[in-house]
Amino acid sequence: MARLTEQQRYKLKHFIKAIENFRGRHTELVTVYIPAGYEITKIIGHLVQEQGTASNIKSSTTRNNVINALERMVQHLRLFKQTPPHGLAVFSGNVAEREGQQDYKVWSIEPPVPLNTRLYRCDKQFQLDLLRDMLDVKEAYGLVVMDRREADIALLKGKTIVSLTSAKSNVPGKTRAGGQSSVRFSRLREDAAKEFYGKIGMMMKDQFLFMEGLKGIIVGGPGPTKYEFVDGDFITNEVKKKIIAIKDLSYTGEFGLQELVDKSQDVLAQEELADEKKIMNRFFELLATKPRMASYGLEEVKKNVLLGVVDTLLLSETLDENIIDELEQEAEKMGTTVKLISQDTREGAQLRDIGKIAAILRYEVEQQ
Repeated sequence: MARLTEQQRYKLKHFIKAIENFRGRHTELVTVYIPAGYEITKIIGHLVQEQGTASNIKSSTTRNNVINALERMVQHLRLFKQTPPHGLAVFSGNVAEREGQQDYKVWSIEPPVPLNTRLYRCDKQFQLDLLRDMLDVKEAYGLVVMDRREADIALLKGKTIVSLTSAKSNVPGKTRAGGQSSVRFSRLREDAAKEFYGKIGMMMKDQFLFMEGLKGIIVGGPGPTKYEFVDGDFITNEVKKKIIAIKDLSYTGEFGLQELVDKSQDVLAQEELADEKKIMNRFFELLATKPRMASYGLEEVKKNVLLGVVDTLLLSETLDENIIDELEQEAEKMGTTVKLISQDTREGAQLRDIGKIAAILRYEVEQQ
């Protein structure tokens, strides 16, 4: 699962911005999410049924708004021969500014990340949280939760945990069968545990070795088992190098994955800040050694963006949102990478102090 391109982020961000401020007088704005691989004809059938249900709404204005919004959505969906590969998010409603007027609109977008949620909702506003979560998605982190009984492997993508695979072990319980010596039984348990560790290591290799955009792997579990696993020879070296933290947990399974994410917020925050520091340090190094490959300040950077000579655009999160939007739009046209920089590091604070805008250029440019 690769990270979003700047173009994908820009398109999604501006789609959300275009419809997020519309408000219905009552629960009359319709949101539909169609998962990847789900038959669009089934959704159309469901919406037709909802039109029948909406005929029971007491308020004539709300009733008409919901029925008409559904009808326009059905007409829109019939333009699609099948659900797009990543699914489809569709929004419909009367967005007239004044009560009593009619201005029915329909919007749809194929998300950059496959949808796995089916949703139908009428509300006073469009439901956009699933799309907003995709904007938060940068890189992914591998999650491994395990003990001697079971293992779960997942991805943390933005705020969403995506399960990848799981396995149960054949390690015998602590109670040995009659006639077995304690030494032999203990050896059987250890052999079965090592076999299970090897299986988990192969699962990690299959999932993570060649994954694009993988920032790191976090391993967790109850007791010392996770350390036996990580310190042993069960994980391919290239995968082991990607492990950035090991966390003590109380649970395994689904609860364990959530607990691992909760207990790894410190690691995840540091990783994100480390990326920011790295790109900012590169800018300041160029400014000192090759000043014609770096620029800063709104006018100078904007000129270079419009000329298409900016490789990476660095924008402080403290910058006015309208300026960010304008520069992102121009950068998208030129294939320029955009990085939003927090002020939580010394380098981020320096960017804020030199005008909140900087750029690493594609080649040396004579500065005005």
